[in-house]
Amino acid sequence: MASANAWERVYIIGIGADGIHSLNVRERELLQAADLVLGSDNTLSLLPELQAERYAIGADVQAAADLIEKNLGRRRMVVVALGDPLFYGIARYLCDRLGKEHFEILPHASLMQTAFARVKESWEEAYLTSLATHPLEEILERIRSAEMVGLFTTQEQGPSYIARTLRDHGLDDVIMYVCENLGTPQERVTRGNPADIAGMDFSPLNVVILKRTRDRVRSGKRPACYRRFGNPDHYFTQRWPKCGLVTPAEVRALALALLDIQPTSVVWDIGAGSGSVAIEAAHLAERGRVYAIESDPADYPLLVANAEAFGVNNLEVIQGPAPAVLADLPAPQAIFVGGIGHEIARVLQVACAKLQPGGHLVVHVADLESAAEVYRTLEKLGPVGVLLVQVARGVRQFDRFRFDPIAPSFLLSVTRPDPKREEPKA
Repeated sequence: MASANAWERVYIIGIGADGIHSLNVRERELLQAADLVLGSDNTLSLLPELQAERYAIGADVQAAADLIEKNLGRRRMVVVALGDPLFYGIARYLCDRLGKEHFEILPHASLMQTAFARVKESWEEAYLTSLATHPLEEILERIRSAEMVGLFTTQEQGPSYIARTLRDHGLDDVIMYVCENLGTPQERVTRGNPADIAGMDFSPLNVVILKRTRDRVRSGKRPACYRRFGNPDHYFTQRWPKCGLVTPAEVRALALALLDIQPTSVVWDIGAGSGSVAIEAAHLAERGRVYAIESDPADYPLLVANAEAFGVNNLEVIQGPAPAVLADLPAPQAIFVGGIGHEIARVLQVACAKLQPGGHLVVHVADLESAAEVYRTLEKLGPVGVLLVQVARGVRQFDRFRFDPIAPSFLLSVTRPDPKREEPKA
């Protein structure tokens, strides 16, 4: 039996779908000796043999934390959770809220780990999250850019809801696996596309896995109207594996500000990809001209489709490698460079030579080595501005907000000197 001094702490025990039979001797003894057992309705239903008082943890997890804090050292308490309580479970919240010293965590194999084993797929590089803390609408962009996704569902956002949402947002190029009642005689794994899954019913105890199919083009969202700049990333149709490489909206807005685009400007976007920067530059240079240069022929139809969707008619797509295709283009007042790779130094040399006096050049890179190479090239033209851009997007987790960071990147900028605007020497 558990000793008296063992109850100076609260035990958070992970269980399997077969309830008490998934536990070892010590875990069973702790549960059987507890005065109060806390857990979700689904989890508590797997332990019908317990005689202790039960407390169902619902959406208000703060109330559960308050109850535990009130009874610390007074009652023998156990919190039960499915799988690993620290893997998108309640253990992290309770430890942060009340202090790690008050808890001991006894994990079980995660249901997510078991689900991936059932479908025989690796989860090493999968994007994993819980819809209890990250609602589906907030993570659609992460899903859009991932090859493999694992989702802990909720009663409100179950497999059918997920399937309908993916379909409505143009994310139906996935295979869905719904893994129900894992580890029980009622275990079932259902495989299908979102259209299949949308009309099905499932047990509330399930995990959803999404696997990308070979159809790689993602249609962008089509709102009634667009912002002039800083549109959300998912408004742009993208193609795997470049999904997720679109210049993030926050970085895009900073870059366009540094470019100082005027209504009549000529603008180059070198390495345009899906065209997010070029399209928003075209909105700003409404009486000017924007040239979107992209070497990958597979991106050409995406650029054209995005330009049509955003209603810009002053954008011309140039398909071919830079710097070779730059020679015959009109000299620009603004140049944005991104996604050039090992050719970036040579591209910048040509671009700087074509930039009009007083014009601005901005380069977006994602690593220190590229930033250093760009800096050495641009400093020959003039003083170089360097921004390390670190942005985090707020998401709600239980009763608080937390932040999901976007990968840090660099914006390097330079202005070509204009002798006509230089102040005369005394």
